[in-house]
Amino acid sequence: MPSVDVAGEFETIRRLLAPLAHPEWGRNLLDDVAVVPSRAGYDLVLTKDSIVEGVHFLPEDPMDTVAQKLLRVNLSDLAAKGAEPFGYLLGCFWSTRCGWPEREAFAAGLKHDQTEFDVALLGGDTVATSGPASFSLTMLGWTPRGRTVGRDGARPGDVVLVTGAIGDGFLGLQAVRGMLSLEPGRIRALVDHYRTPMPRVAFAEQIRDLATAAIDVSDGLVADLGHLAVASGVALQIDLGTLPVSAAGLAWLDGRVDPEDARVQLATGGDDYEIAFTARAGDEDNLRRAAERQHLRLTTIGRVVAGTGVTVRSGGRVVAVGQPGWTHG
Repeated sequence: MPSVDVAGEFETIRRLLAPLAHPEWGRNLLDDVAVVPSRAGYDLVLTKDSIVEGVHFLPEDPMDTVAQKLLRVNLSDLAAKGAEPFGYLLGCFWSTRCGWPEREAFAAGLKHDQTEFDVALLGGDTVATSGPASFSLTMLGWTPRGRTVGRDGARPGDVVLVTGAIGDGFLGLQAVRGMLSLEPGRIRALVDHYRTPMPRVAFAEQIRDLATAAIDVSDGLVADLGHLAVASGVALQIDLGTLPVSAAGLAWLDGRVDPEDARVQLATGGDDYEIAFTARAGDEDNLRRAAERQHLRLTTIGRVVAGTGVTVRSGGRVVAVGQPGWTHG
């Protein structure tokens, strides 16, 4: 077990993390616990994600964006449940490269996004390690009692929709690694998406009110829809031609020898942090109008039918998909 850097730990807490703590519930990070009062008529919703250097972020990634990505991937999970976030618990495992400037940058990233998404630090732990830097976050939120959106509510006749664009996470990783030949502006957009994806927190109310089942797109659209299909006991039919792609994604597609295979790569790449969900066909127009008010792209990409699994089609043909997305160890 790695030894704790006691001086670094308490100095990091006092100078960098305590200013981020909730003014009441976080107890100024001077206690071993946080105390959160109950909220009448609401359920407490919790989610937890961890990120590891070399797996979920690169050693050269700026530490402020590492912190923002950590916060945002957890916010994305809550948004897909229709939940309103309010606070989080944080675990920091600092590697030997994480000196004081790196820790300051990490805290600055958290501070920026706490303001952006109206959340606060409630507590956690910080230690030093001889291994890669890694961070873990537990996000807490509220939903009106009994109204948390699960993965198990999709029914035949529902439509399948997704927010935003798909594939920018996959392309963003390639951009960070210098593997793409696109205009500098396109590259910057993809790198920004990979490092600081935008969780659809503002659309959580519409998900809560109108989605029958929902999941955030982290492992790959096809893989994540597969999880939803299994939980709901239904089959999903997806039209590859309707896959929403960003301007940078379209520029990348223009240079592909096999555009259909390239679209499959976008649909299975992961790291998008959009919301894929099902809804009754009669609610599609209301959802579209709500998205337009938020200037959010919303695309119908398929339908729910009886059966099992996810079928991807293109031009009426079934497209073979090998690995549907990222698999965790």
